[in-house]
Amino acid sequence: MPADALTRDAFVARFGPVYEASPWVAEAVWPAAARGELDDPAALAQAMRDAVDAAPHDRKLALIRAHPQLAVAGRMAEASVQEQRGAGLDQCTPEELEAFRSLNAAYLARFGHPFIIAVKGLSRGEILAAFAARMEHDPETEFATAIAQINRIAGFRIAAFSGLE
Repeated sequence: MPADALTRDAFVARFGPVYEASPWVAEAVWPAAARGELDDPAALAQAMRDAVDAAPHDRKLALIRAHPQLAVAGRMAEASVQEQRGAGLDQCTPEELEAFRSLNAAYLARFGHPFIIAVKGLSRGEILAAFAARMEHDPETEFATAIAQINRIAGFRIAAFSGLE
């Protein structure tokens, strides 16, 4: 169904979950969607990326903090549950689980927000290696990397929600 055929509430209900617990992104692009400008998934993804990029630092930080920690049971959006399951994070060995717990704690202490990575197509080992490597980033670089990864996740979700995956 084209985005302009949806009501505002239906659009936000469908595309609000694209950005974890942040329906404000879908709300920001609704006017363009209502005009029929975002019926193409690539256009929708770009508009949503642009809305995130234009947001103030505090709003971006809240967006990052809305994401769950990796391999840690807890409240998270269904899309995150599926993505983590798809990467096998629900099947960690005790050693991997301890590595994730340790890295999650160290990363959160260093950067003040959870580690974000688009896990689609990555193995647990690749995720752990990226996690360890990114601990070496400075906070500004890591903030930008987290936002870039969130936009990557959103692109995958838009494709899935649009039936293109």
